[in-house]
Amino acid sequence: MERIHWAAEVGDGWSDVLAELTRAFEMSRAAAQAEESFVFVVCQDDLLGRRGAGRAMVAGGLISAARTAAIEGSRKGWTANVVAYDEGTDPETVTRWAERLLDSDGVTGELVRIGPGHIGKALP
Repeated sequence: MERIHWAAEVGDGWSDVLAELTRAFEMSRAAAQAEESFVFVVCQDDLLGRRGAGRAMVAGGLISAARTAAIEGSRKGWTANVVAYDEGTDPETVTRWAERLLDSDGVTGELVRIGPGHIGKALP
């Protein structure tokens, strides 16, 4: 089962956003039912609204979903986290961080930022 969900790049239409959030929900629901940890991966710029409203809605929604799922998971022994990467970051680096979060006990409901793109910005 896939436990790392890379957010797709979507347009600003609600149908695109809904389709991506549904895809993420299905993965996280399957992981939760199997009592397995999962990680959502988003682009840092999407959290800051730099690449369009649709992408910002997906990124913000995934953070909220992970934090909500983390409450349930903490009772059952699995975790839910988010990794946000700067554009241009090596995908293998992002994957390694996501895998670390899958294997870490007690770290849940967290946003881990990879790269300096968030420094000095107003953050969610």
